[in-house]
Amino acid sequence: MISFLFFTPDQSVLAVSYNQQNLVGSDFSYQDLRDVTFDHANLRGANFSHAKLQGARFFSANLESANFEEADLRFADLESARLTRVNFTNAVLEGAFVTNTLLNGAIIDGADFTDVLLRPDTEKKLCQIAQGTNPVTGRNTKDTLYCP
Repeated sequence: MISFLFFTPDQSVLAVSYNQQNLVGSDFSYQDLRDVTFDHANLRGANFSHAKLQGARFFSANLESANFEEADLRFADLESARLTRVNFTNAVLEGAFVTNTLLNGAIIDGADFTDVLLRPDTEKKLCQIAQGTNPVTGRNTKDTLYCP
């Protein structure tokens, strides 16, 4: 599949697609990837640390062992993605779409899950390991998950 890059007059990127690509171990750290699509992509072990991923789509992507440390995933679509052993340390997932996913072995220290809809069993599992406060939003991880 071919990716398309469109530049606005201020040289920011619009409408990039990495759908169905094999991007194992790719380094996307510190990049501005707002509204980029990664649907059905193999991103096992990819590094998205400190990336701007607002509105990005990862529908049914393989994100096993991906690093989203301090990434901004506000309103991102992670539905049906494989999120095994993902690192969400200090990530902001506010309003992200994370239904139909399992976060087995995930690291969520300091992550902000405000307004994220999760499966009840996934939410219960995350509450058992939730700790810390997000440095960007100032919200406690347990509070954003509505842990008892």
